[in-house]
Amino acid sequence: MPYFLIFLPLISALVTYFGKFLGNKFSQVFSSFLITVSAVISVIIFYRGLVFNEYDNHIIFEWIRSGEFIANWSINIDPLSSVMLVVVTSVSAIVHIYSIGYMSSDPHKPRFMSYLSLFTFAMLTLVASDNFLQLFFGWEGVGLCSYLLIGFWYKRETANNAAIKAFIVNRIGDFGLAIGIFLIFYFFGTINYNEVFTLIPEFKSETIDFLGVKINLITVICFSLFIGAMGKSAQFLLHTWLPDAMEGPTPVSALIHAATMVTAGVFLVVKCSPIYEYSTQALNFVAVVGMITAIFAASIALVQNDIKKIIAYSTCSQLGYMFFAAGVGAYQVAMFHLFTHAFFKALLFLGAGSVIHAFNDEQDIRNMGGVWKKIPMTCALMLIGTLALTGFPFLSGFYSKDAIIEYAYISGTKVGSYAAFIGIITAFLTSVYSWRLFFKTFFGDYKGKEKIDTIHESPMVMLIPLMALSLGALFSGYIFKDLFIGLSSKFWQDSIFFLNLKDEHTVPLWFLLTTPILVTTAIPVSYFYFIKKPEILVSFKKTNYPLYNFLLNKWYIDELYESLIVRPIKKIGYFFWKKGDVGVIDRFGPDGVSRLIKNLSNKATKFQSGFIYDYAFVMLIGLSLLITYFIIK
Repeated sequence: MPYFLIFLPLISALVTYFGKFLGNKFSQVFSSFLITVSAVISVIIFYRGLVFNEYDNHIIFEWIRSGEFIANWSINIDPLSSVMLVVVTSVSAIVHIYSIGYMSSDPHKPRFMSYLSLFTFAMLTLVASDNFLQLFFGWEGVGLCSYLLIGFWYKRETANNAAIKAFIVNRIGDFGLAIGIFLIFYFFGTINYNEVFTLIPEFKSETIDFLGVKINLITVICFSLFIGAMGKSAQFLLHTWLPDAMEGPTPVSALIHAATMVTAGVFLVVKCSPIYEYSTQALNFVAVVGMITAIFAASIALVQNDIKKIIAYSTCSQLGYMFFAAGVGAYQVAMFHLFTHAFFKALLFLGAGSVIHAFNDEQDIRNMGGVWKKIPMTCALMLIGTLALTGFPFLSGFYSKDAIIEYAYISGTKVGSYAAFIGIITAFLTSVYSWRLFFKTFFGDYKGKEKIDTIHESPMVMLIPLMALSLGALFSGYIFKDLFIGLSSKFWQDSIFFLNLKDEHTVPLWFLLTTPILVTTAIPVSYFYFIKKPEILVSFKKTNYPLYNFLLNKWYIDELYESLIVRPIKKIGYFFWKKGDVGVIDRFGPDGVSRLIKNLSNKATKFQSGFIYDYAFVMLIGLSLLITYFIIK
């Protein structure tokens, strides 16, 4: 079964790529069917592991052997990978089915479905690896597929630019990951997870010389691996590609943000928890970056107007939660939030796609409003996603997000205390921008460019996947809370480092109630300011324009990169191109040779005069050169 689970998406990608010969409908149905089968298999594997403890490493073939070094291509099934397999395949199956309706008018359906399936295969390869080399293969695979899918509408310049930006920014993170893997191989002599984790205690005091400074080896490895995670999971300073990735079709956004690419960084840190536990500095760095990302992205989402970009910055913020959970050692809680987040974030993205479909490709929430009666199903499903994201009591986000804040609070560290405080503030901001999106999209006065009569509900092929996701948004937190983060739970076994903190009753009641009260209070407050009295906010923007503009321009991070990195590199590149490539290589290379041949040809044609003495002169020169050659020889 594990072999079918992994390779059905690859078969789907290969077959549907040539779907133009088989028909659009066939490629859509065929790919959706295979991915759905893969999802069912992943659920069976998860169930059998949970009930019968059936975990194993299925070696497909020996990939590399050099002396004692061996790297296998395998399917490693453990509790951590079984959870990731369920998340990836279930969300991917829903996205495939949803795409049948959403991409109905696109002329390149087979190519799109093929890319989606290939994306799924690359992510499955990543999470099912038993060594860092196979992980790196899947890591680069999801990077390639994100490039193909973000730039799917390649005739749009903005889509091409976004795809290139995602590819380049991720190369920075990937370089860090590669350095970490090289260090592991050089010092440990192996890249297999279990062997590396076993050897870690022997190297806890090992140092290396970095630029003349002695640094702990494990700390350097952890920092390098986390740089890779920062790029893939769009953490602060390496986040700039994620909002621009909205140029791709909406199903792509759902797959990237909910189940595949951005979750890879969290998976990497959690998987390497036995390494991170030996570096307090690295864990603190992970927590600090997560905190900054959480509140940074939430503040930007407050003022964005593109419905997809608001949800994209929400993803950035929620990933920050996951990382600072890992940073305080609560790896199982980070995975729990990753699990619940997959359902409600996919629901929100696909719901946004349904809204965009209804508004004839309009994405600006300022041009929406007053349509909840026209698209009631989409409105109801978006409401569930919004409640779950904000952490409304007893929905999935409530259990996982509040658990992160609580674990940070009781971790007993200064970093944990700061993380808990940032988590509460971010939760309130999340509630505000989420309800802003919901209310401005569905309530208030209609501000659309099209006639309101043209607004229509999406077809059932798009709504049914949303209904399936809504079940996960409603119940996944309650059902899996005790299994994933219960104090007596043995589910994770040794697949991650399980943090056994103090009893949950040590958390004060006032602290437990703070976040739910804040996120619930944000509902009427948001409705009042965004629907009933929007002129108050208009006045506030005018009086606080620098702050508003600062947030609207995303803290000017892109402009900073443009000034410090992009423009100088462009100038340097232009100089070397103009002076080196054009001025030297082209001038004395192909252009120079062709110019010389042309001049010689022009001179030679003058001997073609029709006079005997000109021909005789040429023959004499040729004879002289021939005699000289033989004499010298």
